[in-house]
Amino acid sequence: MVWTARRPTLRIRQDDRVTDRAAASASASSSAAAAPPASDLAAIRAHYGADGLVEAELPATPVELFGLWFTQTLAAADAGVLHEPNAMVVSTADTAGRPSSRTVLLKGYDERGFVFFTNYESRKARELAVNPNIALLFPWHPMARQVIVTGTAERVAREETVAYFRTRPHGSQLGAWASAQSSVIATREELDRAYADLAERYPEGEQVPAPSHWGGFRVEPQSVEFWQGRANRLHDRLRYERSGRGATAAWTVDRLSP
Repeated sequence: MVWTARRPTLRIRQDDRVTDRAAASASASSSAAAAPPASDLAAIRAHYGADGLVEAELPATPVELFGLWFTQTLAAADAGVLHEPNAMVVSTADTAGRPSSRTVLLKGYDERGFVFFTNYESRKARELAVNPNIALLFPWHPMARQVIVTGTAERVAREETVAYFRTRPHGSQLGAWASAQSSVIATREELDRAYADLAERYPEGEQVPAPSHWGGFRVEPQSVEFWQGRANRLHDRLRYERSGRGATAAWTVDRLSP
């Protein structure tokens, strides 16, 4: 779902490295010789030239600002600047505090939170079952931006899961059944065979039932940090923090040192 927010003037400008793709392509061969060797990691750096964020121009809630940024990210994806704009790194932890991270696709957001879908028997889901604390990171590197969400996750209603499952491509619906996510399998052939059996049972055009072990999580944010790259590593970091829940929730904004 796309949030339609008012659009404050944030004086956001992309640097030449991002917007002038044609010039970058033309100069690629000449700049290759000057590039540092792959082993010299300390010499690899990007220079950010974007304008920043101004507190006085921020919307009242982080969902509004996220909606504005996400709209711009979709435009960047349409222009070929950025791949998979809804990709985010989801970090969870087990009861011992040992973290794990993986990339997942955002499938919806509104004032209630951010939604993704997964196998409820996967590692992330098992960890969330015992420790609902979660972090989401949107790494929009070509735009010199990041959004970091921390909060708690809970399962969405079953009807919401089924409604989303119906919108998935047929192959993805079969894949949700074929893969026992995060479990050990002997070979790739085992996975392919399970998928082929399901494809025979549910041919294209036949409705695939939504698995009971598969569904969505909604992340209710406690804090949302917006990171904008700036020159000289003096980046802008503005963090919304929530006090209260539901209709009584209020947001305050702090600027963090880079």
